[in-house]
Amino acid sequence: MKDILLITPPFTQLNTPYPATAYIKGFLNAKSITAFQADLGIEVILELFSKRGLASIFDEIKTVANFQFPSHNSERIFALRKDYIATIDAVIAFLQGKNSSLARQICSGNFLPEASRFEQVDDMEWAFGAMGLQDKAKHLATLYLEDISDFIVECIDENFGFSRYAERLGRSANSFDELYAYLQETPTYIDEITLELLKQKIELVQPKLVCFSVPFPGNLYSAFRCAQFIKSKYPAIKIAMGGGFANTELREIKDKRVFEFFDFITLDDGELPVELLISNIQNPNSKEFKRTFLLENDEVVYKNNSIRPDYKQSEVGTPDYSDLLLDAYISVIEMANPMHSMWSDGRWNKLTMAHGCYWGKCTFCDISLDYIKIYEPIHATLIVDRMEQLIAQTGETGFHFVDEAAPPALMKEIALEIIKRNLVVTWWTNIRFEKSFTPDLCMLLKASGCIAVSGGLEVASDRLLQLIQKGVTVAQVAQVTKNFTESGILVHAYLMYGFPSQTTQETIDSLEMVRQLFELGVVQSGFWHQFAMTAHAPVGLNPEAFGVLPEYKSITFANNDIQFKDTTGINHDQFSYGLKKALFNYMHGIGFDFDLQQWFDFKVPKTTVSSFYIQSCIEEQADFKMKPNAKIVWLGSMPKVHIYSKSKKGNTWELMQLDFHFKTQNISIDLELTKGEWLLKQLVKMNSNIDKLITLQELKVSYEEQFEDFELFWFSKPIIQLRQIGLLTV
Repeated sequence: MKDILLITPPFTQLNTPYPATAYIKGFLNAKSITAFQADLGIEVILELFSKRGLASIFDEIKTVANFQFPSHNSERIFALRKDYIATIDAVIAFLQGKNSSLARQICSGNFLPEASRFEQVDDMEWAFGAMGLQDKAKHLATLYLEDISDFIVECIDENFGFSRYAERLGRSANSFDELYAYLQETPTYIDEITLELLKQKIELVQPKLVCFSVPFPGNLYSAFRCAQFIKSKYPAIKIAMGGGFANTELREIKDKRVFEFFDFITLDDGELPVELLISNIQNPNSKEFKRTFLLENDEVVYKNNSIRPDYKQSEVGTPDYSDLLLDAYISVIEMANPMHSMWSDGRWNKLTMAHGCYWGKCTFCDISLDYIKIYEPIHATLIVDRMEQLIAQTGETGFHFVDEAAPPALMKEIALEIIKRNLVVTWWTNIRFEKSFTPDLCMLLKASGCIAVSGGLEVASDRLLQLIQKGVTVAQVAQVTKNFTESGILVHAYLMYGFPSQTTQETIDSLEMVRQLFELGVVQSGFWHQFAMTAHAPVGLNPEAFGVLPEYKSITFANNDIQFKDTTGINHDQFSYGLKKALFNYMHGIGFDFDLQQWFDFKVPKTTVSSFYIQSCIEEQADFKMKPNAKIVWLGSMPKVHIYSKSKKGNTWELMQLDFHFKTQNISIDLELTKGEWLLKQLVKMNSNIDKLITLQELKVSYEEQFEDFELFWFSKPIIQLRQIGLLTV
């Protein structure tokens, strides 16, 4: 028996657990509140995509008299059902990392049954050599699963999706009517599986409180269906909902019918609200709540009467992934692009460097909400402590920092701490492409295990970036992405079109900027999304300032996306297909020589951007201004030293040759003996394992106690060689 059952309803990710319940469980551990967590999404997927599950699906079809297949594709899959049933368990085990030898059979052909998803294989044949055998097999196995998914959608349940379920019912649902009506219907085939798994969990855990974390619209329907089941079968159990969807969309909820399913809906950080809920359940005389909706006297009320402050991020504990089926998650590769695959391939421990966003100005973002507005970083030593704890618990050394935008200064301190502890980890995160990411900082991040970053280029137009208040320019993005790429860190760009006042010309010019960034190889992956006006962003709060005419609706349930008309009158929807098609080709290294008009089936203007614009940006001379307070880090080992003499015109002097061995190359430099001896002493102080690193100013002072003109020495050819490979100023 546990106090709380924490549930992520179907569906989020196949490859790794969504972290919300692990965050809450880690906190509850510190409060001696017992909890059990479950990701029903992965458990439903494993039930569906199994020999028993597929046999049951196909039997569903056979029981329907004169069943008419919606397409030739689904008819083909049904005809090959024995092959699907025979191969499914082996394929799932392979994607779980338990059956690696199957890769050769998958890649050899005539093993997996193939339907329409495999039509794209010929187009991607070029990539398979670069991907390697295991990744090629993962990609083919992913297409195989997507074929089965298409069959389920067409023949079993139109709402199915690997990372969402009945998403349309949760999107911009200003009224609860449609969702409520759907919940009165007979549970679907997917529901039946979900509810059976839920029943098993409840009978195992026997909780007093069940908390559903609902991060996305695609989790909402299942959360309600599960809550409905609990109310029907286990009426004594209290039920709460929190998570990203509630935080952004349910801040103005009025419909009483919602509370036929849930007793409580909490907003923003969940630690203190959940602690108070369990306290109220254990002590009915307690009426203390934090940011909680509930039904009182048959009316929806919002209770925020606790005077207790929220817990600081240093106090919430380390996420706890126990109870979750960590070895059962499925790594898939939907696209050959190596950066794009990171969201679906591999098991990542999720952590956060800082609560909220250190920038907090972007006009399209919900910066008025606490989860972004309240910025609170965590000390680097505590973050790396948590990394070590998670490695010990999960056996996984991969980390995805899920910050809104990771702060560069904190990233630097974390990298230094990782290197100091000699940890071997792999990590990636979301950033802003700001000028703080110098070549040296990028090299340091890479040395600590950073393999990728994702960040918002958004509209790739300086006028619109200023309107967005992104705080960057296209030229700056080009230079920063070059720094990351040259250090060996992959770059993903979030791209936006349809921002208020964006013209057709600016859309085409943005595409040209993106084309050049991909052609020059400084960005490896990207995704276009159309601007959506949200209720809590500056554009939504002050639409007139952005030339937008909102179309407000009566709100009784969800309130986030707001329909609007752009006063430019441009139909931005028409650009969607062409922009995404162009980007898909650019991510695969093709189509750079196409005229931009070829991506669109309607007339677009010629770009006004010079075809060498991005090239000129990344070739711009670096700023050689020295920052006295910058820390000096030496990533290399101590060199082998050879002292020798050199004579010229009767004069003899001693020189020092320093031979450095790095992971991929060796370099040798020659210095005057006294300067070589001085440098050797400094390398010990600069070593990244030393707790207190020296600054550039301290190095300069030390040098000029013996010699003259530190700048001449620092920018000399031998020292530049070291600075290009391991002597960093950060």
